[in-house]
Amino acid sequence: MSISWRFVQIVFFSTLLTACAGESTPNAGGTGSSSSKPGVAGSGATDEVMPTGAPAGPLAASIKRPEVQRFAKELASSRNLSEPAILNLLDEARYSPTVAKLIAPVATGQPRPPKSWQTYRSRRLDPITISQGRVFMQANAAALDRATKRYGVPQSIIAALIGVETLYGKNMGNFRALDALATLAFDYPDPTRPERATMFRNNLADLIELDLTGKINARTLKGSYAGAVGIPQFMPSSIKRFAVSADGGLQINLSSNRADAIMSVANYLMEHGWERGIPVFAPVVLPTGAEKLVDGGLKPNLDWQQLQAAGAKVSLHPDPGSHSTAWMSVALGVIDLPEEDIGTVELRTATPNFFAITQYNHSYFYAAAITDLAAALDKH
Repeated sequence: MSISWRFVQIVFFSTLLTACAGESTPNAGGTGSSSSKPGVAGSGATDEVMPTGAPAGPLAASIKRPEVQRFAKELASSRNLSEPAILNLLDEARYSPTVAKLIAPVATGQPRPPKSWQTYRSRRLDPITISQGRVFMQANAAALDRATKRYGVPQSIIAALIGVETLYGKNMGNFRALDALATLAFDYPDPTRPERATMFRNNLADLIELDLTGKINARTLKGSYAGAVGIPQFMPSSIKRFAVSADGGLQINLSSNRADAIMSVANYLMEHGWERGIPVFAPVVLPTGAEKLVDGGLKPNLDWQQLQAAGAKVSLHPDPGSHSTAWMSVALGVIDLPEEDIGTVELRTATPNFFAITQYNHSYFYAAAITDLAAALDKH
């Protein structure tokens, strides 16, 4: 996911797809980067379900290419893997022009649509997503309860994130991860962003390691055009670092095992700073001129004393779940959700839990939509 600290309005192709968790990935979604799947990798995110046609097409990582040979040799040496096995797998990767086109930067001079929080929000809080989310929560109540008890992440937040990413596992993407990652690792379409190609190479390396150690099948695994896979749209690096088995087994299945996906999402958020018992948004009424408190970053930079000094007050009508005062002792940040075409902005006071969600996708729009969807799922 390409990393920008502020919002980047994205135009969806046809249906809501995914925003991935991975290394700073670009994500589709209102703000910030292109997918997080933050933490979401290169496009960690919303992805249209479009077939790639593998194995047809030219090789993406032909072993005749010197850079591919160097990659294989270094990977084998650093991770104690078989170099011939790495090369055999790489030689099956097919270049995907669709992937390259989807990840390519917008042409210079092309106008950017105005950022609209309400438009973004309405696309993720539609009646179908809400109703299917409640069904998902009922069907997976036991797994959600276990995840919440273990990691402290509310059930509705876990469900909402999965709902926005893949419509509760219904839209996981149809690009072969091996093809997508090899295409972006060795032929990234923007030569001015070498760090992006490096990020995709790291994820390709993790995909290969996961395959050669028997944890996944890279030849059949499908996901988004940026290589994010499964119900929660994890990049391979996130699978390696944050995916967990719900039953404690060695095998982790994020594509069809909802319990594993639920537990892995909760673990990801906890590992990225989620604090048990703290709301995502503090019940604060901000003063006039609070826009100057927004820094657009992915970490809270204020505290309650500073906000009070600026004129902030505790809301007399807090949202459900915000009655505790524990949020007063944690770091806070003011975030903005603009309507550029009419020149207005909605401001909210975010806790570390909001910023934990932005590690999945570096977008204020995305994290706020997850939170609002979770609140809708909690209403019966």
